[in-house]
Amino acid sequence: MENGSVNHEMETASTITIKGILSLLMQNLDENNCKRLIPLGMGDPTLYSCFHTTHVAGQAVVEALQSDKFNGYSPTVGLPQTRRAIAEYLSCDLPYKLSCDDVFITSGCTQAIDVALAMLARPGANVLIPRPGFPIYELCATFRRLEIRYYDLLPENGWEVDLDSVEALADQNTVGFVIINPGNPCGNVYSYQHLKKIAETAEKLKIPVIADEVYGHLVFGDNPFVPMGVFGSMVPVLTLGSLSKRWIVPGWRLGWFVINDPSYMFKNPKIIERIKKYFDILGGPATFIQAAVPRIIEQTDNVFFKKTINTLKQTSDICWDMIKEIPCLTCPQKPQGSMAAMIKLNISSLEDISDDIDFCFRLAKEESVIILPGTAVGLKNWLRITFAAEPQSLKEALGRLKSFCKRHTKLMLQQQQEQY
Repeated sequence: MENGSVNHEMETASTITIKGILSLLMQNLDENNCKRLIPLGMGDPTLYSCFHTTHVAGQAVVEALQSDKFNGYSPTVGLPQTRRAIAEYLSCDLPYKLSCDDVFITSGCTQAIDVALAMLARPGANVLIPRPGFPIYELCATFRRLEIRYYDLLPENGWEVDLDSVEALADQNTVGFVIINPGNPCGNVYSYQHLKKIAETAEKLKIPVIADEVYGHLVFGDNPFVPMGVFGSMVPVLTLGSLSKRWIVPGWRLGWFVINDPSYMFKNPKIIERIKKYFDILGGPATFIQAAVPRIIEQTDNVFFKKTINTLKQTSDICWDMIKEIPCLTCPQKPQGSMAAMIKLNISSLEDISDDIDFCFRLAKEESVIILPGTAVGLKNWLRITFAAEPQSLKEALGRLKSFCKRHTKLMLQQQQEQY
């Protein structure tokens, strides 16, 4: 800290990672601060005891491991029974049936992102990525030498896609159009009508949609979850997902890359062969984790899912209500799904804080609360707060956030100076 401000050199947008920034924030904690750490920066619900996976998931993994049948290599594209189970699971929400050949097993959704961009990359190509969004897309695109073109999400319209900007950005070298629904980092859930408009735009531009649905079904607002694959007959959809969020097992690294293309506009033998060859060089999830998937999907009770949704609804309500009480913060829309919300920071009302990065480093040091600066997800002077936390811990953290903001507002500082 120097002259009341924090100096931290931020990386360029193409090399920012959430984990990297959170690691820097953790290093900035004050060892002499007696307040317990409350992390609200990482989308890992396992940090809190109110979020835990279903008993059947653990049993399925133990049985697969103890069977001694799954200690060897799996096929590089995934175990056949795992691919089949995921195809059946996803087909429940689609107007057509996926086959196991449409499904490729990945090491978490992060690897699925890399697969999607690697398969679409070619010299001179560009990809359309939402802003705000998930920075792994920028990182993967940079490694693949894909030009990144950012389209805006509209906070005043429930973080819907600015389809006019999509059409203006796309050209003959555009190879993909990324959407994230339910939204990370915004907590939005797109309606059927908006998703249809996205499909119509992609069809018009003749580009496939990369649909990141890692938070699929984790919705608690007015809009139900509609998978983008519903529109697969209109435009090819590459669906990315995982067990991580819905089953609360991010450390198991079990994800999928799925081709929704019943009209065979994208799929052809040459593309499928290229995908299979790429998977030959990838290391997928542990074989015994893959083997547990069919039982996990088939035997998980809806009560488990409802409990998770109810908890997220409760904590999102806490976040929405308490943020409204903090003058320098504004949440443009009540969260409808996922586990995070974007909060607008009114930097002009703060006396001695320069931007969202400075804000988060000072908050970590003074209050032992970790939240993510919006710069990390593409929006300067915004904040991303993860509400997948124990209700009491979330209330305490937001209470500290309120105290922090009060201490640093211009009016409060002026009153303090007048007292002296």
